[in-house]
Amino acid sequence: MTTTGADRDAEGVGSWWWWGRGRSVVLDVGLALVSALECAIEGVGFAGKAGLPVPVGVVFGLIVGSVLLVRRRWPIAVVLVSIAVAPAEMGFLMGIVGLYSLAASEVPRRITAVLAGMSTLAVFVVTVVRLRQDVAQVDDGTQDFDPSGWYVPSVSLFMTLGLNAPPVLFGLYIGARRRLMESLRERADSLEQELSLLADRAEQRAQWARQEERTRIAREMHDVVAHRVSLMVVHAAALQAVALKDPQKAVRNAALVGDMGRQALTELREMLGVLREGAAPAAPAAVPLAAVGRAAAAAAEAAADDGPCLDALEALCEQSRLAGAAVELVVMGEARSYAPEVERTAYRVVQEALTNVHKHAVGAAVVVRLAHRDGEVAMQVENGPCPSDAGDADVRLPSGGNGLVGMRERVLRLGGVFVSGTTDAGGFRVSAVLPVAVEEPVA
Repeated sequence: MTTTGADRDAEGVGSWWWWGRGRSVVLDVGLALVSALECAIEGVGFAGKAGLPVPVGVVFGLIVGSVLLVRRRWPIAVVLVSIAVAPAEMGFLMGIVGLYSLAASEVPRRITAVLAGMSTLAVFVVTVVRLRQDVAQVDDGTQDFDPSGWYVPSVSLFMTLGLNAPPVLFGLYIGARRRLMESLRERADSLEQELSLLADRAEQRAQWARQEERTRIAREMHDVVAHRVSLMVVHAAALQAVALKDPQKAVRNAALVGDMGRQALTELREMLGVLREGAAPAAPAAVPLAAVGRAAAAAAEAAADDGPCLDALEALCEQSRLAGAAVELVVMGEARSYAPEVERTAYRVVQEALTNVHKHAVGAAVVVRLAHRDGEVAMQVENGPCPSDAGDADVRLPSGGNGLVGMRERVLRLGGVFVSGTTDAGGFRVSAVLPVAVEEPVA
């Protein structure tokens, strides 16, 4: 991870002005001392040539050499000072280190090129002048060639490039490497942020999956229990009404209540068994409920062959008839076998619609229509208005308002169409169309 300035401040290092680390302070102070000592020594010769007192030359050299202390903060100033004192033949270490610092810094490359060119030109001129003076001192007139013609410029250029080119090139390399490392750190930080976002999104998807599985399990439990319990309540009310008047009918109603209670318990045990089997494998600790829900849904889908199908619609309608409802089943088209989830959804839609009739329209006539068409199967449950003299009109069944919602969710999940609403006659109609893949005609 990238070490920020705040982190350095926490470590007690960021308070060293513009230095990022303690060893940088030690390095720059050491270089400044060496440069000041070098310039002070060279200042003695400069004072003699310029006719100044030696202490003045030494102090001037110390001041010039100490400029190297600010090479990290102001590399341009260091290079300009080295160019300015080049005619005084001092500050060679300062010039080398200054060029390196300039090339390695974030200064624009055009400025670096201009300053490096100025420094190279200054060093070249000083070297030519100095070398020509040295050659003139040793020349006694007996030589056959003039060294100042090609020797002095060539040697001066070679010495200048050898002095200035390495620090510039090395500084460019270090600067590029530093920028590359910073880029890699930024990419690592960006990758870590993306991974954090992906983890958050994964957690959101897990929460959504948990909520979806809760909804599906609640829908299955509602479909399994609501119809049976509703019929049991209807029969219990009828039993209470006829217990004293017609004991034989009361016995039959009691038997029906017992049978439906046992059927409800059987279906509850099957559902709970599915959930228990789905929760048996070791699930990850992070999303146990989602894993259990997915396993339960998969187990429920796998057990679809044992679930309700369209062949059981007649028995379903007969149960409602026994509860006192006038239910008529009309089947149109050639009966066919469909995918298990299609038949189960169609059955649940009819079952929930009949349950709503028992809850809200006791005694009303009901027509259940099932149509087998090309590529789809349609079902419709329509009841008339509730008669005013219905014997069981006082039967009160609780309603959570989830029946129509569950039917719509089931149908839409299979890509079907669901419509419900009141009729002009004052009744209620539930219609659903499911797209199907025909398997085979029923023998």
